[in-house]
Amino acid sequence: MQTLRTSAKIRSKIKSAQKRAFDPQVFLDSAGVARKVTEFENKETIFSQGDPAEEVLYIQKGGVRLSVVNEAGKEAVVAVLGPGDFFGEGCLAGQPIRVGTATAIAATTALAIEKQEMIRVLHDEHAFSDRFITYMLSRNIRIEEDLVNQLFNSSEKRLARTLLLLARYGTQDKPQRVLPKIPQETLAEMVGTTRSRVNFFMNKFRKLGFIKYNGVLQIDTSLLSVILHD
Repeated sequence: MQTLRTSAKIRSKIKSAQKRAFDPQVFLDSAGVARKVTEFENKETIFSQGDPAEEVLYIQKGGVRLSVVNEAGKEAVVAVLGPGDFFGEGCLAGQPIRVGTATAIAATTALAIEKQEMIRVLHDEHAFSDRFITYMLSRNIRIEEDLVNQLFNSSEKRLARTLLLLARYGTQDKPQRVLPKIPQETLAEMVGTTRSRVNFFMNKFRKLGFIKYNGVLQIDTSLLSVILHD
């Protein structure tokens, strides 16, 4: 009887040690039975509007554009995401199909986590669920800020803010500063203006030294002055 109790205690300690050893980043950086790492080429479709929603995806490298198309065929860019971002999480809230299209805007590596595996790890691993919840709350705040920005700021300030967000300015991670070349049509859709206006402001930002736009997009934090200037 004493031996059985001792064995049970040992198993309990092993399980506790395994629990403490869980590392969310290791989980997100590696493949497994219910998750797979997939590489996408620039402009390759990751999933399309109307596809079955069966996985949550996590960007390891590259960038992804999320867009929606209405019945008239007009497309709107909802977000441009980068390394460390999740997308496709609507399946966790009961969405049976994708409500938008996800497209790689550069060579991209993403971890696809099956819905049931995502639910399991959210329930079982508090470190992971804390990270995911924090991400979703931050994203909701970003959406609210985007709405305020769209309603009250000029197109020049909206473009400057969009570029800084793409460079991940103000995040805990070190700003990227160098981004893949993003079509001006995409920036125009994100900002809510015309391509010609985006082209005008991009040239202005370049002349002022706020950005360098030659094959890749380099962002200087001095671009923040455009947003702060009344």
